[in-house]
Amino acid sequence: MNYHLRIGTSDNNFKITLPKDDSDLANYIIKDPYIFEFISLKNDYKEQELENELLIKIRNLLVELGKGFSFVGNQYKISMEDRDYYIDLLFYHLELRCYIVVELKATSFKLEYIGQLGFYVTAIDETLKKEIDNPTIGLLLCKEKNKLSVEWSLKGTNLPIGVSSYKLKEYIPREILDKLPTEEEINLHIDMERSDKNDKY
Repeated sequence: MNYHLRIGTSDNNFKITLPKDDSDLANYIIKDPYIFEFISLKNDYKEQELENELLIKIRNLLVELGKGFSFVGNQYKISMEDRDYYIDLLFYHLELRCYIVVELKATSFKLEYIGQLGFYVTAIDETLKKEIDNPTIGLLLCKEKNKLSVEWSLKGTNLPIGVSSYKLKEYIPREILDKLPTEEEINLHIDMERSDKNDKY
């Protein structure tokens, strides 16, 4: 859906944190916004609910993320000393030859999200990345964002991070959904309309 209008429009710092070829490609593969219209959630959904729905629809998610994304895992555990950390979604990009850490937020952008994502990016670089891999990229997906706040936050880190928003399918409450006609009822009504028209002629 309007794919060309969403390419290269995310807020990121790739030009100053990645080599030019990788910077251009990373900017090209990350969109803004992401359209998750294959998911419908209540307005007060939690990040875990969003993650669960994305995992159920992983094929749709990979199509929306774009060519080259390979799913590595969710709630990917990073252990440090006496504490465990969990990355929402972890991918490997086959063209960029790097890991992509995706952090999901069910709220608007907050300054501290960049620090959290930066920690996860560094953790993957230190524990999982091999010499043949390029530097890990972070992708923060928020409900909405203030462009200037994002730009200033990105200037404060030397790690490659992109920030995009996402859109979900509009949630229809069950009590309203139950009152709407089913697909079979709509088709039956259409067939009856056609039959009535044919009888007139």
